[in-house]
Amino acid sequence: MRLWVDADAAPRDIKEIVQRAAQRLGIDALFVANQRVQLPPGNSRVTAIRVEGGPDVADRYIAEHADPGDVAVTADIPLASALVGRGVLTIDPRGELYSTENIGERLAMRDFMDGMRGSGIETGGARPFGPRDKQSFANALDRVLTKASKRS
Repeated sequence: MRLWVDADAAPRDIKEIVQRAAQRLGIDALFVANQRVQLPPGNSRVTAIRVEGGPDVADRYIAEHADPGDVAVTADIPLASALVGRGVLTIDPRGELYSTENIGERLAMRDFMDGMRGSGIETGGARPFGPRDKQSFANALDRVLTKASKRS
């Protein structure tokens, strides 16, 4: 089992939680981004993978290299859809588990909001990432990693 992180937009707190979990559990965490990702010194379980710049390059890399039974962290709903379809346990940075039951609805809402923005309607953005989100993510990551380890 490997732990994949779509690191281009992941909050710093999420990266730190993942790094600590990888060290504590002895699993490999791979941070994929098209920019440099700062890693802690001395944590051999954590790797940064820098991909070429461009839209969705990091997403494609993760989708092509993650295997069933792996765990992924991403806020990108199309990437989450691809991963869920391949048997990768996937959560967002606020701790919500993407599943076959909810990914279709999430994709439809994303496409609807994208269409609204494309027509000039201001839709606002996501609420700021806060301490409650950090705790929800940490709890969800523990649950998902436990579930994934039982599958192996």
